[in-house]
Amino acid sequence: MKIIYFIRHSQPGNCSTIFKNSSIQMKNEKKKLTKEGQKIAKDFFSKHEFDNIEEIYSSNYLRAYQTAKILAKRLKLKVNVLPSFGERKIGIKSWNEYPEDFEIHQFNDDEYKLDNGESLKEVRERELKALNTILNESTASNIAIVFHSTAMMTLLKTWCKVSYDSDYYFNNKVFFNGKWDYCETFKLEFDDNNNLLKIKNIK
Repeated sequence: MKIIYFIRHSQPGNCSTIFKNSSIQMKNEKKKLTKEGQKIAKDFFSKHEFDNIEEIYSSNYLRAYQTAKILAKRLKLKVNVLPSFGERKIGIKSWNEYPEDFEIHQFNDDEYKLDNGESLKEVRERELKALNTILNESTASNIAIVFHSTAMMTLLKTWCKVSYDSDYYFNNKVFFNGKWDYCETFKLEFDDNNNLLKIKNIK
């Protein structure tokens, strides 16, 4: 059995002015944690719940990596960066290209995407491949993965009934109210065949 913690990054600020002429995607990847975001993560990771974590993974987005580093520092571990856990790529060059109904349209249609972006199906496939590699190859029993709300929601749809803006269900029981907070965390227990047995929202 393995316990995997899915952890959303802490509070980011706006992208540094050094990237002001960069693409929307680059700006999204380079957002740093605010001082408040650092404090939120430090306080949250002080919980005994995280004492037994043996490995930490993060998406390649800076806010996720910085969040993971706060946990890693406390536990004296390194952070393994896996781009497969990165946030969904929208695929726009300017916000004028962003359709008003993009979020709900993509949620309701797993294959919907903009020309240079990703569908949620594609996001889930890359995440599942990375997760299964961890489940199959890691010798650790308690593992943390720090990534993003949309990417996490998309991955949770593999096993759970997920609503756009309300309750999440696993085995017909509500485990999350759908209101995402910074450092939102889910504890997932998998058996040796990578079947999800339990899921719990850690507050």
